[in-house]
Amino acid sequence: MPPDKSVGVGLRTPSEAGMDQEIAQIVAKIHDTPQQSVLAVAGAGNYALAWLLGVGGASRTVLETRVPYGYLAMTDFLGGYAPEQTVSADTARRMARAAWGRGLSLREQDAPIVGLACTATIATDRTKRGDHRAFIATWDHDVATTDVIVLDKGLRERAGEEEVVSRLVIAALARACGVSAELDLRLASSERVETETLRHAEPVQRLLDGDASWVTVHPDGRMVVDGDAPQALLPGSFNPLHAGHTELAEAVTGALGVPVAYELSVSNVDKPPLAAVEVHGRLDQFRGIGTVVLTRAETFIKKSELFPGCGFAIGWDTVTRLIQPRYYGNSDAAMLKALAAMWGRGSRFAVGGRTDDGGAFRSLADVNIPDGFRLMFTEIPETDFRRDLSSTAIRETHRLN
Repeated sequence: MPPDKSVGVGLRTPSEAGMDQEIAQIVAKIHDTPQQSVLAVAGAGNYALAWLLGVGGASRTVLETRVPYGYLAMTDFLGGYAPEQTVSADTARRMARAAWGRGLSLREQDAPIVGLACTATIATDRTKRGDHRAFIATWDHDVATTDVIVLDKGLRERAGEEEVVSRLVIAALARACGVSAELDLRLASSERVETETLRHAEPVQRLLDGDASWVTVHPDGRMVVDGDAPQALLPGSFNPLHAGHTELAEAVTGALGVPVAYELSVSNVDKPPLAAVEVHGRLDQFRGIGTVVLTRAETFIKKSELFPGCGFAIGWDTVTRLIQPRYYGNSDAAMLKALAAMWGRGSRFAVGGRTDDGGAFRSLADVNIPDGFRLMFTEIPETDFRRDLSSTAIRETHRLN
């Protein structure tokens, strides 16, 4: 889809882009709803952006607009995912989900977010062999809805096709915002919009399916998909949760000066992913105790990519593994590169001591941190935290009893 420089946001006023009184009234109703949105369009839908911004109150609705027209721009917008087909229902839904995630990071006062995306191929300055079609998707906390339209090829010039697609964008956003409106889409008798609505799975299953980057579980059990990023995490399997975990979290909160959440990765380097029922079972332990962040980030490299600037609470034994080349393909260079990447993302580690297999108490002072990376690590004094019983020992005790 090479860019058509004759059509674009900012090159036409709303009236030049065909905004009539009917559209203006619907847009005004959208602006009166609490929903805030990020909109991404590629190939068509540009008039809709002009219409939304051309009616007073746009700042209440529109957080950001994106036009990822080029293939690399689209791949970047989708977080590195390279779509096989740019103009497809799957790509539209992925764009809408990316827009929704972007909206969560930009919203004000926990406003409900709608991510909207349009990807289309319409008339241009050359003859196209395939259909002229558009896919418009919206994504919110509960559902994903996709509209598909195949245009009657040759019936309109580019401006006419652009107007039809843009009207469909406005209609889709109005529906997602709960605005009841029958907008004339200017369709020919041979054209029909097909709509599919899919309700999201429960949050844990969405994470397991790869449909969520992380899930925040509050102490009362309330779950939020891709919510605010945590400031500090205490990773673990929590099988079971014990006093060593809770006391370390308390000590690290004091050391880092930020609240510490527990992090449970549903993925494991050496084992199959946790089943949803197992995840829920482990979450039950945290009711009334603390916030848990569920991820698929089984390594600290992945955790740092997911949460730049996050602090991590870990034990002495974890630090020793973090700096051992054998966990990086027996490569010193790979280990140092990984530490440098985490350092660059602002990762930092608060380290609590514990006994080794021989019964000796070990702390950060016993670890030979590579030159240049010592400032990434903060020691939790033994006077502030010491718990020698591990989850493995607790499970073994329960088994024997």
